[in-house]
Amino acid sequence: MSGGVPTRSHRVRRALSGPRPEAVPALVGRACALVGLVDIAAGVFPRFRHSRMHTLAEVLPGAFGPFAAALSLSAGVLLLLLAHGLKRHKRRAWRAAVVLLPAGAVAQFTYRHSLVGVLISLALLAPLLRHRDQFAALPDPRSRWRALTNFVLMGAGSLALGLVIVSAHPDRLVGDPSMADRIAHVLYGLFGFEGPVDYQGNTSWTVAFSLGALGLLTAITTIYLAFRPEHPAARLTPEDESRLRALLDKHGGRDSLGHFALRRDKAVVFSPSGKAAVTYRVVSGVMLASGDPIGDVEAWPGAIERFMDEAKAHSWTPAVMGCSETGGEVWTRETGLDALELGDEAVVDVADFSLAGRAMRNVRQMVKRIERAGYETRVRRVRDLGEAELERIRRAAEDWRGTDTERGFSMALGRIGDPADGDCLVATAHKADDQPGPYGDLKAILHFVPWGTDGVSLDLMRRDRAADPGMNELLIVAALQAAPRLGIERVSLNFAMFRAALARGEKIGAGPVLRAWRGLLVFLSRWFQIESLYKFNAKFQPRWEPRFVVYRASGDLPRIGFAAMQAEGFVNLALPLPRFLSRRTVAARACAHAVAERDVQAA
Repeated sequence: MSGGVPTRSHRVRRALSGPRPEAVPALVGRACALVGLVDIAAGVFPRFRHSRMHTLAEVLPGAFGPFAAALSLSAGVLLLLLAHGLKRHKRRAWRAAVVLLPAGAVAQFTYRHSLVGVLISLALLAPLLRHRDQFAALPDPRSRWRALTNFVLMGAGSLALGLVIVSAHPDRLVGDPSMADRIAHVLYGLFGFEGPVDYQGNTSWTVAFSLGALGLLTAITTIYLAFRPEHPAARLTPEDESRLRALLDKHGGRDSLGHFALRRDKAVVFSPSGKAAVTYRVVSGVMLASGDPIGDVEAWPGAIERFMDEAKAHSWTPAVMGCSETGGEVWTRETGLDALELGDEAVVDVADFSLAGRAMRNVRQMVKRIERAGYETRVRRVRDLGEAELERIRRAAEDWRGTDTERGFSMALGRIGDPADGDCLVATAHKADDQPGPYGDLKAILHFVPWGTDGVSLDLMRRDRAADPGMNELLIVAALQAAPRLGIERVSLNFAMFRAALARGEKIGAGPVLRAWRGLLVFLSRWFQIESLYKFNAKFQPRWEPRFVVYRASGDLPRIGFAAMQAEGFVNLALPLPRFLSRRTVAARACAHAVAERDVQAA
């Protein structure tokens, strides 16, 4: 095991994923986008040309011009869409570009009569054919939701581009049509009908064919995405989950995040021996693992190799969020990736925890005040709860969630009360009220997942918004006090991002750079729980375990960060359901109906 600190670059002679990808696909992708823009300009602006072939063009059929304009426009839009896939080495993008580039060249020749446009398309085609072996990446997992996304984005883009097409011939317009007339003309044209705007000469045909091509392009791509074979996001199969649980039974005490590998919206790769595994999710082209590999440390390199091979096969960006120092050392040593300290995990040793002393004064006073207000706590294993109570806890946790999107990825299980998770721990707060809510006397919930045989890791914290402040502190203290009788010796609390910078930046002698960095983190805490989580965890006097992000290049960090925010639920790019159809609203209405029905029966 390397003894180096994983925040420094670790390089080896052989990277598990093979040689670093060449720059040809990236250059070809940029050039493809450029050619696409040229083709669009050629289709939209008939004066965008420098013709030296008028004599030859005169022998071409005159009616072919509008068709060529539509072809040039369609080829340009498709090439723009394919540029990103070419940068990512996608085989299907390569095949489509090899077909579209000659089509664009034909359109350049027949419509603009330009040899330069033809040569640009053919010049891009040559490296595509020469380096075809570099475009071998498999397609990404997909679902039919992309059809709806494509329809919305392509429809909006077609409308905007259609307005440019309609307005690109001011000297041929008949009259002075209003913006409403132009929008109506675009909408009619996308569906293949003649609109209210008229032109002199053959311009009407050119505009009509171009708008029709945009509409047809939108329809074809949407239909293709809707009816092609679906490859949904990866899920753990029952066999995968069984193998992971077997590994956790043997090695689960090594990493507090190990049990979160059982999230069923993750995929998994196993080492050749089957003694180790890496779970991951693909988000926006980033293959995102979390925590350390599961299983025997000696078998970790085999699982990491499979992970990197899978990333290379699909041209995904590999990344690991929240691995330990040991995990960071293995990842960087085996792959040549880099590691950066991301924050610290708060771990409380049960034997050392006590409410006595000045450092615990605030927590002690808060807990005593809440207990005097009539709250009581219960700490039990999930397997010891009845089905009726468990269902009530599930519904309360769903209803008390602060957002419509379930948050969490690296430190969240995403479920409560599954029969397979009987070792999970549930801490609940109760208070008898004169007018109980829809969940009776239940006021707050904490859920912990197993960390080996002698530890638990905090999964979620939920409380009734009408309950007194301090419910989370009350339940954490209750869980720590109940831990000895449950055989628990260590409790992992929340992850505090950039904890070291926040702690050092507020001390005497901190330099201006560190103080400025801390100030930025405090500012960002208005939207993200950065400083508040650190201060909350610090109340319980934990020991801090550093966690790292592993990445390939510094330029990938923004993309990895955005993908991580999507995975954790802080950024949601999916189209939201109407508020009255959201799960939380439906649940709240069901609860309100239950309360009303109970009140009627009581009356």
